[in-house]
Amino acid sequence: MPVPRSVPVPRSAQLRLPLVALLSAACLTGLVQAAPTHASDAPANDDRALRRQLQALTDAPGGPPGAIAVLKRGSHTQVFRAGVAKVGTDRPIQATDHMRIASTAKAFSGAVALRLVDTGDLRLNDTLGKVLPRLPRAWHRVTLRQLLNHTSGLPDFSAAPEFLALVTENPRRHFDSRRLLDFVADEPLAFRPGSRYEYSNSDNIAVALMAEAVTDRRYEDLLDELVYRPLELRSTSLPQGFRMPRPYMHGYDVTGQNPPEDVSEVLSASGVWASGGIISTPKDMTAFIRGYAGGKLISDRTRHQQRNWVDGASEPAGPGKNKAGLAIFRYTTRCGVVLGHTGNFPGYTQLIAATPDGTRSLTVSLTTQVNKTNKPELLKRLRTVQENLVCALLRKR
Repeated sequence: MPVPRSVPVPRSAQLRLPLVALLSAACLTGLVQAAPTHASDAPANDDRALRRQLQALTDAPGGPPGAIAVLKRGSHTQVFRAGVAKVGTDRPIQATDHMRIASTAKAFSGAVALRLVDTGDLRLNDTLGKVLPRLPRAWHRVTLRQLLNHTSGLPDFSAAPEFLALVTENPRRHFDSRRLLDFVADEPLAFRPGSRYEYSNSDNIAVALMAEAVTDRRYEDLLDELVYRPLELRSTSLPQGFRMPRPYMHGYDVTGQNPPEDVSEVLSASGVWASGGIISTPKDMTAFIRGYAGGKLISDRTRHQQRNWVDGASEPAGPGKNKAGLAIFRYTTRCGVVLGHTGNFPGYTQLIAATPDGTRSLTVSLTTQVNKTNKPELLKRLRTVQENLVCALLRKR
């Protein structure tokens, strides 16, 4: 779909092509288990110190113009903020501001699939060949379980040269989300399914397609019925275009000595779909991770399967030592364990995490992209702050 003449592509989309490179990098760097940060590296985690640490992230070179952390213990919510929701204003980020949730959207596709496992519509050992026989024969033995824990070996569509060329030509291009795997249809599997971990955006596209195939319903409708409504997520959606619902926290490309470039509405969500296209708010994401990690959406039997951990980190790596489950990660910090997911996308970096019973949760959102490829030093600082926030979440009050 061409860009409407009344809505020109921003100069940032035309000139700052590293934006597209970062979109690709976001998919390719979660390949190894991350080492934990050390307690000796971490400052105190009292409330004033946490606010200073969040502020220090916004003041750091390449740091986000804004940041927010929402800690919820039982019914008590505590919010930490730094910076602004939009450069040039003094408006702080609110927990009800919309944002691109990046790869934390993969937890949503996991929630849909695991709920369908509970109903018997899907099985974890169902293969692509059985459910989606139109996909390349070389992929047919990949199972739903392997897609959900990134051990499938599916080549990553978002790293395909043709896909990247099209995004570079027109970042707001409308893709047929259900044909994204066509960009790598002529490629073999990267490795024997189940033999190792490798983070791939293709995995969650395939998960959503499997859900659609067995229910004969659109993935967006399944999200609404199986996730949004049970958890009362009233400000969460999966759009196809580039527009952001108002109000929203603006996302920025912060690179070198250049002033921050607003990239909130540069890229079309249709090109990431079930792997990272959802828009939500810190408030809704808090409700989601509490319900998802706490088992509100799925049975104990399915949750036991979900928590069969393998070596692998989310992207970017979360706090502490990372292990991968079925569309969820375990973060073992110096203060204890939380379960969740991270994500990064041009303009945004996300962490959602909760205790295994869902009674305590943490949502951290930054308004620039941070990963080990584009900002390794800032990511190290971010992970330390995240771990300190986890410690604050878990400490007795």
